[in-house]
Amino acid sequence: MLLKYLMVSCTAVVLGLGVAPPSEAAGKTTAAQSSSKKKIAKAAHSKRIKQASIKKSSRKSFAAAPRVPNEPDFDALGLPNVKSASVLVQDQISGEVLFERNSDAVVPIASITKLMTAMVALDARPALDEVLVVSEEDIDQLKGTRSRLAVGTRLTREEMLHLALMSSENRASSALSRHYPGGQRAFIAAMNQKAIELGLADTRLFDSTGLDPHNVSSARDLAKMVAASSTYPLIREFSTTRDGSFAVKGKTLHFNNTNALVSSSDWEIALQKTGFTNEAGKCLVMQAWLNQKPVVIVLLDSWGRLTRIGDANRIRRWVEHLALQGAGAG
Repeated sequence: MLLKYLMVSCTAVVLGLGVAPPSEAAGKTTAAQSSSKKKIAKAAHSKRIKQASIKKSSRKSFAAAPRVPNEPDFDALGLPNVKSASVLVQDQISGEVLFERNSDAVVPIASITKLMTAMVALDARPALDEVLVVSEEDIDQLKGTRSRLAVGTRLTREEMLHLALMSSENRASSALSRHYPGGQRAFIAAMNQKAIELGLADTRLFDSTGLDPHNVSSARDLAKMVAASSTYPLIREFSTTRDGSFAVKGKTLHFNNTNALVSSSDWEIALQKTGFTNEAGKCLVMQAWLNQKPVVIVLLDSWGRLTRIGDANRIRRWVEHLALQGAGAG
């Protein structure tokens, strides 16, 4: 009897202490573990989002950074590592060819043509303040290129010449040829006659803009054309002007030079002209002062948007490198 009483009392004490049955305790432990796991999972998810955000931001920063071409300035032979198809680098004073590649290849020259256009226009000794008018005849029917000089635009001959050389304005070049004594046909004939006088055996010209793919020459001929053009003060001035504003049909329009190098402190450019058509590729000719000497650079059919600029810079560094080597040897 006493044993039975003790057993009942112990049970009551246990119940009074509020000890949960094994099943309930397990349930609470499971809930606590689940809550803890959720918190850990939430923290981990938050961390992943933060990490993903950092990676995404990093990718954006990387994409926004300018790509630096990993191209050496010189090739294995120590020559300029240029990509243009036809190249000529010449000391203008001595006539020494410093570097050339396919310099005799006869190829389309695009707007390099405008150097000849400017020489022929100036050779006629016209009134530079005469007002010329852009007409329907100046619209490009061959390639459909656009122009900011609308039909009816009135500019002086000097302004047309400036825009043709600085901004490669096709309608300005066409207007210059139309307002030549005898008209456009006489102008084209004078261009080809000028080529003969300069000894440009590979040069054939059919229009004043360079849009006609039959306008062809060689790098060797163009070196002579650049040298001849450099004797005209206005061609030197207008081709190297950084930018300018012109009154076009009641509005002031701002025009830039097509060659970014004229704004570079690394260059002293006395004359330049750019060109581009699908047939000619990207072209650039310049007379620049390198090591206190006038050097003619001709780059034809350059591939890539910036290749002609990159090639010009590689040539400049190569010429400077040669000068340093010569100074060291002396």
